[in-house]
Amino acid sequence: MAIWQADFYRRPFTNELGQPLWELVVCDPTGEWTFAATCPQHQANSAWLSATLLNAKSGQLPQVLQVFRPQCLSLLMAAAKNLGITVEATRHTPALKQWLQQQAAAYAQTHSRADAAAMVAYDPLAVDRPPPVPMPDRLWGDSWRFGSIMAGDIVAWAADRPLPVREMPEFLWPVNLGLASTVAIPGVAISGGRQSMKLARWLQEVRPVSLNYIPGAPDGLILEAGLADRWILATFDDEEMASAARTYQQRLQLTKGLHFLLVQPDDSGITYTGFWLLQHP
Repeated sequence: MAIWQADFYRRPFTNELGQPLWELVVCDPTGEWTFAATCPQHQANSAWLSATLLNAKSGQLPQVLQVFRPQCLSLLMAAAKNLGITVEATRHTPALKQWLQQQAAAYAQTHSRADAAAMVAYDPLAVDRPPPVPMPDRLWGDSWRFGSIMAGDIVAWAADRPLPVREMPEFLWPVNLGLASTVAIPGVAISGGRQSMKLARWLQEVRPVSLNYIPGAPDGLILEAGLADRWILATFDDEEMASAARTYQQRLQLTKGLHFLLVQPDDSGITYTGFWLLQHP
């Protein structure tokens, strides 16, 4: 299946008439093939995008277009619909993000009308992120804890259990990330009690991306979801939990950001509800 990663956003330079320019950048998941085209702001619409995507590779089109930036999602969805392409909203577009950073570093040299002040502040990967909001009270379960599973066991562990909700993309399997089988993959297990299935279904809807430990007063565990959503999964102020959180954070440095989220009715180890492999994008 052919997949392209795409971004369409305003850049810190103008055309010869002083008009702000928008840039479409497209690449394959390996980053070996890339394409870029610009248009003045008044042409930045789905019709221009459709025509440009069609010409990007001499009429060859992908089945899937992956988009990480919320601000351009609706435009790219409209353009893709015209071309019969499915759009996947995902933060996991590593090849595209790497190329955007390389492009940004070269803008000052390749664009004579680059705005020097804007270039200093320009972040090609910046996405507006709202402050985290509490999870719905009706979904919260009985308890939660930090835990770990060996990298060599985690895929089989999840595959062997009757999990109604399971998200384990192959690109996140430890072996595909080059992790040794003896590395401990950190994660969070939630005992949801009677709310277990409701919680798992809600998580499936919001599309978990990563779990971040935020030290503070109190400490917090933030769920990053969708393209830019943020949810307060838990808060705590006791030292034992804070110590476990620091261990969790340290382990992430050894796993290339790979971790997991497990939802179960209880901690008996008999029944399970949902499992997600996650990674900090």
